[in-house]
Amino acid sequence: MEEEPTRKMSTSLSKHIVKIKLVGVLRGITGRSEVSVKFKEPVSVSQLLQELSERLGPTFKRTVIDPELNDPRPNTLILVNDVEISALQGLKTKIGGNDTVVVIPVSHGG
Repeated sequence: MEEEPTRKMSTSLSKHIVKIKLVGVLRGITGRSEVSVKFKEPVSVSQLLQELSERLGPTFKRTVIDPELNDPRPNTLILVNDVEISALQGLKTKIGGNDTVVVIPVSHGG
């Protein structure tokens, strides 16, 4: 997977560019507010998060993924094209084309 500048792609290309917006503390952890990832075919949200964890490092992964559940949902809201994934197909939601994903960390108090 390669990082691409964000731009519109011709539909004749067989690549899927996914734009990921990082919000809140994730900007500080990664030093970025946006990342674009190119895939050869549509992928699930789960596969995208795995790729982002490998690319952006262990601090990103620890912040986004609950270590006990190995699941991002207790710690993170994830939107695909402005719709929260629980209203779609959860972590199995397919993304590709020119989709935009927003990753929002959730703060828990006690």
